[in-house]
Amino acid sequence: MTLKVDKNTGLFITMNPGYAGRSELPDNLACLFRPVAMMKPDLQAIVMITLKSEGFKTSEVLSKKVVTIYDLMARQLSKQSHYDYGMRAIKSVLNASGRVKRENKDMDETTVIIKALRDMNLPKFLADDVILFDNLFIDLFPDCEEAENDNDDLQIAIEEALIKRNL
Repeated sequence: MTLKVDKNTGLFITMNPGYAGRSELPDNLACLFRPVAMMKPDLQAIVMITLKSEGFKTSEVLSKKVVTIYDLMARQLSKQSHYDYGMRAIKSVLNASGRVKRENKDMDETTVIIKALRDMNLPKFLADDVILFDNLFIDLFPDCEEAENDNDDLQIAIEEALIKRNL
């Protein structure tokens, strides 16, 4: 059987071997592809495309800000083993921002990103890093107000439980 190949077509297999549960391509298939190593992903393009897919209209501007804030956090915040500024953390923020946007259709897109960034990062920061993180936000988002937290019921329940236990 002879197959006609379109020379304008490319086939790519994305793999990340070396992790538990991941395997190499079989040799009979691997010999048909040329290996290429990717050193550093284009985070801004990935963020912009993800935001566009979540329905953000200002994805170009917001993608620059998201990548910039993660770069600044990696450089300026303290080095802690539980801090993550890589693709996995950024993807989590983007997924959260899409969820926030769907739940609050009238909320400004910049406010949605700020809420997602703060909700996904603040709980893991040390107290000194929270101050630096807030300053980064003031610099990157000078005109935008932070979205209101809807944790009032939780705060009241915690305070009542503490009072009942004389704490």
